[in-house]
Amino acid sequence: MSEPDTDGDVDISRLPTRARKDVEKYLLRGETVKVITRRHWAVLIEPTVKFVPLFLAGGWLLLFDPENRVTSSAGLLLVLGALVYYGLRVGEWWFRHFIVSTRRVLLTSGVIVRTVTLLPLRRITDLTWQETLLGNILGYGTFRFESAGQDQALRHLTYMPDAQTRYRQVSELLFSSDYGGAATSGDDEGNVDVDVPAAAPDTPVERRDTEPIPGLPPEQT
Repeated sequence: MSEPDTDGDVDISRLPTRARKDVEKYLLRGETVKVITRRHWAVLIEPTVKFVPLFLAGGWLLLFDPENRVTSSAGLLLVLGALVYYGLRVGEWWFRHFIVSTRRVLLTSGVIVRTVTLLPLRRITDLTWQETLLGNILGYGTFRFESAGQDQALRHLTYMPDAQTRYRQVSELLFSSDYGGAATSGDDEGNVDVDVPAAAPDTPVERRDTEPIPGLPPEQT
């Protein structure tokens, strides 16, 4: 992924094609990308551990007795199933992007059907960063967003690469009044509230007595 430039903004032109399309399609006019990244490659460890035995078993069955249609068919199905499973997991890792702009936090995911989950910065009340022993060795961590006591889809983000640096970058956005984070007030798009001057007091209306209606009989005493 592209690194931020000197002012902290990500150069969109240097992003991979899928990431650039996500930014151009899902960000609003006036939003600036501050962080964009995939999950750490360690997320593929578990599917790889599951894929390798299935693939080897399928290959063994396929080559064990080529004349036996039963074992050959079973082996072929195992090989194809393992490849499809692993391909989908790799594709999901490749197409999934964590994006932080000056207004929102977004998570784009999906290989065939794209899903976009977003959370305005001003709704985030707390950010927690967790790092396990393996994460410390490989360089990934977990983000936990708290949002006004509500359970958000973006609440728990695992396998975030270079989590310590990402934590600093997101914290600067959340707790800085420059970007409409928790330190400022405004709407869900990060637009700061503008004080509206109080309306001027009503001008007193000058009292005017009505004149007698002509043609009425004089008042008797």
